[in-house]
Amino acid sequence: MQFNFGTGSREDLVDLGLELDKGGESALELTKEVLKIRNRLGRRAGLAANRAQLEYHSKARQKNIVLKARQMGVTTWIAGRFFLRTILHPGTVTVQVAHTQEAAEQIFRIVHRFLDHLPKPLREGVLKGAQRSARRIVFPGLDSEYLVETAGDRNAGRGLTISNLHCTELARWPGDAEETLGGLLATLSPDGELVLESTPNGASGCFWKEWQEAERTGMIRHFFPWWLENAYVGVPVEKGEMTEIERQLVEKHKLQPEQIGYRRQLHQNFRGLAKQEYAEDANECFLASGECAFDLESIRRRLAELTPPVETRRNGSMRIWMRPEKGRKYVLAVDPAGGGSGGDYTAMEMVDMETGMQCAELEEHLPPLETAEAAVSLAREYNGALVAVERNNHGSGVLAHLEGLHRYDRLYGDKDGPGFLTSMLSRRQMIARLDQVLVETPAALRSERLLLQCRGFVRQANGRDEARAGEHDDCVLAMAIALAVRDQACGRRAALA
Repeated sequence: MQFNFGTGSREDLVDLGLELDKGGESALELTKEVLKIRNRLGRRAGLAANRAQLEYHSKARQKNIVLKARQMGVTTWIAGRFFLRTILHPGTVTVQVAHTQEAAEQIFRIVHRFLDHLPKPLREGVLKGAQRSARRIVFPGLDSEYLVETAGDRNAGRGLTISNLHCTELARWPGDAEETLGGLLATLSPDGELVLESTPNGASGCFWKEWQEAERTGMIRHFFPWWLENAYVGVPVEKGEMTEIERQLVEKHKLQPEQIGYRRQLHQNFRGLAKQEYAEDANECFLASGECAFDLESIRRRLAELTPPVETRRNGSMRIWMRPEKGRKYVLAVDPAGGGSGGDYTAMEMVDMETGMQCAELEEHLPPLETAEAAVSLAREYNGALVAVERNNHGSGVLAHLEGLHRYDRLYGDKDGPGFLTSMLSRRQMIARLDQVLVETPAALRSERLLLQCRGFVRQANGRDEARAGEHDDCVLAMAIALAVRDQACGRRAALA
């Protein structure tokens, strides 16, 4: 495909921008012809998309989050995509934010190479007046600019209206990454494009949280395992010499014997960090740091077995795996929160009283009144389920609405009144019971959201079991309450029998 660069005027660039906006093969060919990189052999070459880059190109939308193995070329591809948009769409402001000064400088060298090796008509046209500084390229003739910042700069992006925002290696941003990201997102244009991209770095932190909540926030997830890079090959391994795990990878992902050989090299060189640095599973690659309160191997196995819910409601915050059946009894546990848009969520877990199977789950920012309304609605749907509300903190308000406004009389309580009181002792016992279920009857747990929260639920230095800083444990605590109430109810039935 031949492109007409004309004289590199503003009008010529706008016409090329229309070609870019077509997407598909046209955009790929334009990228290859216009942008030059230094390839793995150290030679200058057109930016021709590799497998990971092609997959990103086909699936990318306005809001994207990328989880990847090392050295996949994704950062370069996004830099190229945004550079083209900057020079082909007047009035565009692109900002890339790296985790370190060194990484920012490396990215900017790539961007400068794009500019320096543009086709001659483009270099000699309106782009000739480009003004460069250490981290900024301004194109006065287009009213566009391209900036590379570091996450350690609290003023990054301030005062701008950003058209394209690329946050690279978000999992390794210093300081309060969530606050820094929030400040940048506040400057992103409503129709701007966002890419959060990183290799994994533990089952905690800003990137981990954004990846887990991508469905809720409307982000497109992109996962690129190491074998998408064709250069990652080693000494071939005969099929008869492969381990069971290696045979499963070959069967599931169509890996070649030389890729299995490379995988063995990875595990020899990186040992326990191989699954993090050269990701091959979107869950396992997030290594849990700290002592998890639950059995990690049981979580891993159960995550691999999960099936999607049969129904979702409330924009995905409610998920249903088993619908109510006539004559069956259920318990609904409620872990209330304050209801603000930040902080903890309100969580609800519906469990079959006889089997202990997880039937439904709700996790959403809800104030006490709306929490009570949602709980009553779900409880009545499930044959008038027994509702157990944690009465610590915000629970008293929820219970007041359930009793007064809704007059719901199927409330769990004890000698001190309605609600479930969580103490330091009972909390430890409840967590131990949930861990027991996870190990002995894992099929009872259906929720990926719950299991991932279990992975981030750790034993702190003070001995308290809770979510890591910046993470959530609301589903964990709601399920722990549901199981505790069910055990008590079963015990009473057994005694009566």
